[in-house]
Amino acid sequence: MSAEPAVTGVVRFGVLGCASFAWRRMLPALRAHPRTEVAAVASREPAKAARFAAEFRCAATGYDELLGRDDIDVVYLPLPLALRPRWIEAALRAGKHVLAEKPLALRPWDARRLVRLAANHGLLLRDNFLFPHHPQHAQVRELLAAGRLGRLRAFHGSFCIPPLPPHDVRYRRELGGGALLDVGVYPLRAAQLLLGGDIRVVGASLLVDDRRGVDVAGQALLVTKDGVLATIGFGFEHSYECSYSLHGTAAAARLDRAYTPPADWRPVLRIEDEAVPLEPADQIAAAVGSFADAVLAGRSARHPAEARWCAHAVRTVELAEQVREMAITGGWRVA
Repeated sequence: MSAEPAVTGVVRFGVLGCASFAWRRMLPALRAHPRTEVAAVASREPAKAARFAAEFRCAATGYDELLGRDDIDVVYLPLPLALRPRWIEAALRAGKHVLAEKPLALRPWDARRLVRLAANHGLLLRDNFLFPHHPQHAQVRELLAAGRLGRLRAFHGSFCIPPLPPHDVRYRRELGGGALLDVGVYPLRAAQLLLGGDIRVVGASLLVDDRRGVDVAGQALLVTKDGVLATIGFGFEHSYECSYSLHGTAAAARLDRAYTPPADWRPVLRIEDEAVPLEPADQIAAAVGSFADAVLAGRSARHPAEARWCAHAVRTVELAEQVREMAITGGWRVA
């Protein structure tokens, strides 16, 4: 199969929602990349939109007005989880490609519906998981394929962070808050990428803050059809932990800062007593470039590579739903 031709041009982004992560990470990356630019930002609060617009030298507008602009190719959507499906749909129906923060939706049926809508309209739709774009994970997959660990028997992934400020949006139930759908989806996605899509949840526990109505910590047990076990841990009430490990019949390997490494972070893959240095990489720039290249190449959600990404995105939401259901009906839910 011949390679896709090199892409040229600039992709113009409109930002729907002025979130902190957009200010700190994504908009600087969009401004810095040679094939992307920020054309407009929208907020319910005009003053916030104006502040973003002044910093990133773009137009400030409202949500509906942004979707109607002719100078926007892609909508980047960092809105709270509960608001995403409505505005992803609106952006797709307005003829815009969509890069949405992860996960795509609170419920699997919404994620599946949005993927179908993107495919039917010939548009791109991705959830904005950044870590799969870092080359360290490809090197881990190569290690597995080469049999360096022997027969794989287990995966353990963890993403935990210290308590958030009291009024953080991730503590708000009505906006889709909670640790599972904020940090828990990272090890869930890593398990998908390393173990395959046939993984399913067989046990789960959630620690729920009943005053806020959201989960603040949890664990889950998953298994593949070949009997490989995966355990994941996540939470808002812990010392920082961002790692995964793989355990085979011949050796074990561990990767720290697996999901959110800074661009200058020098990863080290630890295989038993051996420390294998890996090259640093800017996963945010890689993600932005990958999406821009796909737009400029004329891809849609029907393209095989994009269809795979969409399938992973939907499966992440499905697995999170299984964790939630298992914790309620067959697991352990602690108030």
